[in-house]
Amino acid sequence: MSNQIIVFVLLLFGVTLLSVVADKIKTSYPIVLVLAGLLIWLIPGVPVIKLDPDVVFLIFLPPLLYAAAWGTSWNDFWKAKRPIMLLAFGLVLTTSAIVAFFSVWLIPGFTLALGFLLGGIISPPDAVAATSVVKNLKIPKRLATVLEGESLVNDASSLIVFRFAVAAIISGQFSIVAASGQFFLVVVMGVVIGLAIAHIVYVIHRFIPTSPSADTAITLISPYLAYLVAEHFHFSGVLAVVSAGLFLSFRATDIFSYETRLQATGVWSTIVFMLNGVVFVLIGLQLPNIIEDLDGFTVWQAIGYGVMISLVIILVRITWVYPGAFIPRMLFRSIRETEANPGWKPVFVLGWSGMRGVVSLASALAVPLTLQDGTDFPFRNLILFITFCVILITLVVQGLSLPWIIRLLKIQAEEDGAAEEKNIRMHLAYMAIERIESNYAQKDATRDALHHIKTKYERKIDQIHQRMLTLDAKRHSAEVFHEYTRVQLQMVQFERDQLHQLRRNNKFSEEVIRKLEYEADLEEAVLRQQMQHKDAVVTDQLPDDSISKFDI
Repeated sequence: MSNQIIVFVLLLFGVTLLSVVADKIKTSYPIVLVLAGLLIWLIPGVPVIKLDPDVVFLIFLPPLLYAAAWGTSWNDFWKAKRPIMLLAFGLVLTTSAIVAFFSVWLIPGFTLALGFLLGGIISPPDAVAATSVVKNLKIPKRLATVLEGESLVNDASSLIVFRFAVAAIISGQFSIVAASGQFFLVVVMGVVIGLAIAHIVYVIHRFIPTSPSADTAITLISPYLAYLVAEHFHFSGVLAVVSAGLFLSFRATDIFSYETRLQATGVWSTIVFMLNGVVFVLIGLQLPNIIEDLDGFTVWQAIGYGVMISLVIILVRITWVYPGAFIPRMLFRSIRETEANPGWKPVFVLGWSGMRGVVSLASALAVPLTLQDGTDFPFRNLILFITFCVILITLVVQGLSLPWIIRLLKIQAEEDGAAEEKNIRMHLAYMAIERIESNYAQKDATRDALHHIKTKYERKIDQIHQRMLTLDAKRHSAEVFHEYTRVQLQMVQFERDQLHQLRRNNKFSEEVIRKLEYEADLEEAVLRQQMQHKDAVVTDQLPDDSISKFDI
């Protein structure tokens, strides 16, 4: 146990350093970490680490999916629900079937049930890999939303295929009718349980007095709670986590204080970073366990099978995305009127972005060791090796080539994020000035405080138009300073309410709104700190830093 703890701590340290290397060479860190895991394996004396699938599914998967769901806009997700569902369910099931029949033809002795098992394992692209590869690339917003949304949902459909295939191999019985009904039940009830847990957590956050630390702790517990409850009743724990995350993310403004949002953001960023890093390094470290016994096949034969099956799933995805993108446009006039033509280039990028990752490896490791009669599970080690090949080829080859392909095709983001941010800032500034003029009493102290607050928003408008004003500093009394801080806090909350309304109106992107909400949280933190030191000596000038720090 002590050796394993030492190795784990060293892995955490190595992950941090390797992420720095990935940033320096401008490469997605999952790619660097998987390759590093392979290189670590070659170091003499490194202990062999066996990755327990139960640990991956229970410890790693819920928080990673939950964090990905929190980072996904529900409005954007819902707008792109058609392509997301076509990929997450239609493509996963199609890929599983094609891999099943192809592997039976390719591998001597392989059965159709084993083929579906392999197809269910390698069919879903990985949420972490997809997000990390495309996050720094300038691609259309809808394309990024489809990739992230697909990778959130497809794990559920692939794991259901995996579950049915294992049951069929172990029992020797399989009914397509019963499996279809069970499939929909598992999906629907997984979503229902996730939403039920989310509502309970929402009530706790909203109506029970808590501290930022308690709220942050509850956010860490919530994904495990949703996952365990759903899996206990044999429904989709993945969909339970994703649905809970999407629900609570949309309502985060209602239930969290600025302190909680700031604290939880930092805690979650660190935890997700470390979990992602450890998982991808462990993928690379699994190779010595996988090649111990390849069920009578040579390593080169197994590599050949892995390469050919990897090519098949890449071609299936590219072949699928074009009909999925253009046939609905041809069939339905409403789609043509409401959605811009994506063009063939972004669709190709979507097809090339099918990187596999931790869920596929965990599923392969979760294949039982024996059948009901005690005999070895057929082709288990070969399935593990093929899965590893698919992960390595799709993650490294597609992941490294994706930025080059995007530059070659000259794909750029269609939306002007800077212009959209400018419009929101202008809207907030005008609404704030209107509120100041119509809602506050004009007593002496308040009049002076409101003058400075109103000036702040006027400066915001002028800064947006590149017309900076020079304001004469005045000496202000402690009373004016106190009024300034108090009313400023009210205006920060008003800005936050306006952003919440913009989110509900669904006119601006979630990414920009969240950025401005974060700035409002930082501003409130500064003002609260000033309130705590209200007895400090007031300087000859109002704190212009607090006025302009969160402007443009």
